[in-house]
Amino acid sequence: MVAPLYTTASGLLFHAGKILVLTIGLPARGKTHISRALERYLRWMGVKTQVVSLGDYRRKALGGAHKVPHDYFTPGEKSPETIALRKKISDGCEQTIWEFFNAGGQVVIYDANNGAKATRDAIANRFESSGIHVVMLESLCDNKEIIENNIRSVKISSPDYRGWDPDKAVGEKIIMNHIQGYLQSRIIFFLMNIHNRFRTIYFARSGQSLIEHSYKADSDLSPSGWEYAATLKDYVLERRAKSLEARGIDPTSRKLVIWTSTRRRAAHTAWPFVAATHGTQAAHVPDIVVPDGDDSAFLDSPVAEYGEASKLVPPPMPSKIKIVEKPQMLEINPGIWDGLSPDQAKKYYPADWDRFVKDPYSFRAPRAESYHDLSVRLEPIIVELEREQEDLLIIGHASVIRCLLAYLIGLPASEIPAIEIARGDLLEVVPTSYGVQSHQYHFWDGPGRSKDGEPADVRDAHNFYENYAEDTKGKRKVILEDALQLASESSETSAVSPQETNPPLVPLA
Repeated sequence: MVAPLYTTASGLLFHAGKILVLTIGLPARGKTHISRALERYLRWMGVKTQVVSLGDYRRKALGGAHKVPHDYFTPGEKSPETIALRKKISDGCEQTIWEFFNAGGQVVIYDANNGAKATRDAIANRFESSGIHVVMLESLCDNKEIIENNIRSVKISSPDYRGWDPDKAVGEKIIMNHIQGYLQSRIIFFLMNIHNRFRTIYFARSGQSLIEHSYKADSDLSPSGWEYAATLKDYVLERRAKSLEARGIDPTSRKLVIWTSTRRRAAHTAWPFVAATHGTQAAHVPDIVVPDGDDSAFLDSPVAEYGEASKLVPPPMPSKIKIVEKPQMLEINPGIWDGLSPDQAKKYYPADWDRFVKDPYSFRAPRAESYHDLSVRLEPIIVELEREQEDLLIIGHASVIRCLLAYLIGLPASEIPAIEIARGDLLEVVPTSYGVQSHQYHFWDGPGRSKDGEPADVRDAHNFYENYAEDTKGKRKVILEDALQLASESSETSAVSPQETNPPLVPLA
């Protein structure tokens, strides 16, 4: 997380005090999306943050929309019973806010319409009288097409309309004034960079390189690495086309943006995408030559069948493919552990190893980066990730993908090093207002992929700091109950990952 590793007596960061963000706006104006995105970002900063949703509280107290009085949502005069019921729900939400602040929380985002000026002013006065800074966040939108899309994509995912026919379930602008304080300014900066346009984010590791075990060596892809890159291109395009067509979207009408690090093995893994649009000579993609007797790893994998099928019917191409190399996305620096296996690290640096196993997120080996350091380095990437409106494929290193995934699905910092990112798995993430829809697809069993917890290649074993979560020696495994299981052995998993999930860490035997 980008927050400092110290704590204050009050538990509050950035000397900002306690903040209440009141959302204002009509339904389908992106309030819930903004609230959840801001909560995710502030938690990433280490700020104790919680969204208090009036709709969620009402559903918990009363049930779905079909269980409330008929005049509960209608404009105009309401019955005394409905007025009393609405007040009971709003008072309950306010009590929840006070309880969070009293328990040491720093920021509450009150996700509600708050449409009546007298009502929101009364709420603001009550909290400001207790020294809590109130920020009123109003989301305005007059674009009918955007509103209709929000109704279909956001409201239909709401628990109130779960299972309804979209045809029957029936922020363009954010205005703020008088904002003071560092944390308040960071909130504004973040809100200026988010959007609610539908897009899919894909994650995949780069292909195997000729020198896997050295951080200093910027080596090119191995022959199996080039084969992996070509297979990744086919699988991503096919998977993306199926996902978009299932939503009624033409995959050829949308762009695909690809981010890689500046390392050769990452950037070159993206070259087959260039070759698909500009030809192999433009991308400098070499012909893959597999020595006799060494092709069993390819022919026995599910990739071989997929590759043959894809040659018959090429997957639809995006309207444009853009590749961007980002230096902030370099893998974690192992320092003195560069090129060592776990056994060697324990043998030569036993004290450092013990401290690392106790706290793999915060511990920094000599001349190395900790995962906290890496998270701080990736903060600009987080902001760009929120700002990007096109479908995005991130081809990166395992350590970088762990941090970005932890941000998106809301995992606590302590679990980042334990997220397993296997080479040969494609992770598909769709941010939504009510959580993150995630899928994991397996497409590769060739060289460079660990099998049964053991590295398939000695070069991977000597890169343990990058592959820590994939190594069973000293590894801690993330258990996600009722959420996405990133380390699943199955070839495809799916789940909705709520931001509040805090799964435990348990040591492997």
